[in-house]
Amino acid sequence: MKKILSVLAIGAAVMTASAQSVEGNKFFDNWSIGLVGGGITKTTHNAFWGGMRGTYGLELTKQVTPVFGLTLQGLANNNTTPSRTGIDQMNVSMLGNVNLFNLFGGYQGAPRVFEMEAVAGAGWGHEFYNSGMAKDNNFLTSKFGMNFNFNLGEAKAWTVAFKPAIVYSMDKSNTNGNNSYNVNNSAIELLAGVTYHFKNSNGKHHFTNVRAYDQAEVDGLNAKINDLRGTVRSKDGHLAAKDAEIRDLQQRLNEARNQKPQVERIVTNTVTNTTTEKLESVVTFRQGKSVVDLSQQPNVERIATYLKNHKDATVSIKGYASPEGNAAFNERLAQARAEAVKTILVKKYKISADRIKAEGQGVGNMFSEPDWNRVSISTIDDQK
Repeated sequence: MKKILSVLAIGAAVMTASAQSVEGNKFFDNWSIGLVGGGITKTTHNAFWGGMRGTYGLELTKQVTPVFGLTLQGLANNNTTPSRTGIDQMNVSMLGNVNLFNLFGGYQGAPRVFEMEAVAGAGWGHEFYNSGMAKDNNFLTSKFGMNFNFNLGEAKAWTVAFKPAIVYSMDKSNTNGNNSYNVNNSAIELLAGVTYHFKNSNGKHHFTNVRAYDQAEVDGLNAKINDLRGTVRSKDGHLAAKDAEIRDLQQRLNEARNQKPQVERIVTNTVTNTTTEKLESVVTFRQGKSVVDLSQQPNVERIATYLKNHKDATVSIKGYASPEGNAAFNERLAQARAEAVKTILVKKYKISADRIKAEGQGVGNMFSEPDWNRVSISTIDDQK
């Protein structure tokens, strides 16, 4: 028992030393369940294979650290004695497992394909007898062995293992008072098993390494985080200013849309102020558009009627844009507005294109309100 306690003490020390450097070490992490089966035979005074009995059972394991684990193992042995019970012996053991590869080679963040474990522990045995032959017997056991593990698959969720061990009976009443660790009180156990490892809180079926940061690296990362926070605050202020500007522009746009058009007054002023006393007609357009609205069709029709009644007259159409947008766009828009009026005269009213001159004038400045300069002005040249 002293040897067993020593092994468990070493395992506890290893557990404490390595538990802080991995993830997936919560209480409900790294549990596994396994099925085992094989045979057990007395070490001495017995035919090794001829005296072997079948044994099988279950294992429940908690891997405390990558090095140390605890296994609750329950085994039952087939009966080969005259007592006629199907199972003549069972053994329930608490075993400590030490992963030798991780102990001496360090844990690599995932189980290796092949690993070896040293196993030691104590248990409780029970012998079954038919009534009338003898009373059932309880006794203590101890076990020492090795696990040769093959971890399968990319996720390492399954393990196939070969598990040889030597099991000692600690019941001196059955051994004539001999020392409990005498080889004559032992049996050789040969087991093979398959184990499934449940998924952990880290999303894996095993421990994962935690990346270690030194203080200088942590300080550098904190400085970068603080710089990024300052940048975000600056961007937030800039975005708030832009949002306010957008709201102001939206309000001004809504006010402009709600204004009533004053086309007739504009036409009157334009005709009155012209120094050549030539006939003019003004067509207004929506912002960024070069399509003549239905409300502006009468202003085009006036020009068409006059040209039809005066066969020698010609018309000059000049298109204008308001200041919004870049210069190149406004040049194209002004030309398109002049061409839009010309197209209606030619296609709808059948006025000869030779009598029409359409020109774009870019941004207009005839009117004090910038929005009012979205026009085309048609001027009649009455040749007498």
